[in-house]
Amino acid sequence: MIPKADELPVKEEFKQRYESLLGKEYESFMTCSLSFLRRSIRVNILKTTVSDLKKRLGKDWKLTPIPWCKEGFWIKHKREKRRDIGNWIEHSLGYIYVQEAASMIPPLVLDPKPGDLVLDMCASPGSKSTQMAAMMKNKGILMCNDYKGDRIKALGINLQRSGVTNQMITLMDGQKFLKKRLTFDRILVDAPCSGTGTIRKSLKTLEMWNPNMIKRLKGTQKQLIETAFNILKKGGMLVYSTCTLEPEEDEAVVSYLLDKYPNAKIQPIKLDIKKSKPITNFKGEKYNKGVKNCLRIWPQDNDTEGFFVAKIKKD
Repeated sequence: MIPKADELPVKEEFKQRYESLLGKEYESFMTCSLSFLRRSIRVNILKTTVSDLKKRLGKDWKLTPIPWCKEGFWIKHKREKRRDIGNWIEHSLGYIYVQEAASMIPPLVLDPKPGDLVLDMCASPGSKSTQMAAMMKNKGILMCNDYKGDRIKALGINLQRSGVTNQMITLMDGQKFLKKRLTFDRILVDAPCSGTGTIRKSLKTLEMWNPNMIKRLKGTQKQLIETAFNILKKGGMLVYSTCTLEPEEDEAVVSYLLDKYPNAKIQPIKLDIKKSKPITNFKGEKYNKGVKNCLRIWPQDNDTEGFFVAKIKKD
């Protein structure tokens, strides 16, 4: 049975913070955050086609298209309450990737092309890396980086299972890319975060939440986005994304970059998706006016996880 908001040990500071951010929408946010997350998959076009995958699954599974990703589908068994997608032969063969619908957005916004030199700075476990490799048709170079060895294991397994052949895997802190004197056409920084958009995936997120963690993370996030911008080629594109809904980790980080670098130009994001207004000021701090072009998605907007995405061009 799914617990109700008043049955959970929600910290008073968390409640006050999100009531100030959402107002009357707070109850909708908590109700959605405590509901089951719809299962979703992305068809891996490196190994099969959408039409062939539909034929394989159509007898037993209902596939509902995800509006913003033509390879993405919400799935539901037609007769049973099955959720064991990881046991499918199609999963083992790499025909599909089990990926949350909102998680498919950052690669679509970055829009890597065949032949590009692309960096996924925080790549594990590989959902976005494998998606970008498919978009690149395995052409060009996709550098997939993470900072922990055990995370690299999962990344390597998923890249191999998905048939990715244009990848390079690196193991280092993202900030160290400055010393390598490499520059990239496109960079994805799917930053480590407090994960408040993923409560419906793990209620532990509510237990772990605390303001000190947010303060610590925003320092790392600022370092990562600034490093990425400095190793981006002129005319290149940077996407910064998180699965948190904390303004300090989202709009504030983007605002920091825009204020420091006049040649950082935030771009509008056009997707077939319901979105909410970005946060333009929080706790007395007014953010750069460019944050109005960021994409902020609350869980209740599209019945997904919460997500934040910003698209930045280097002039």
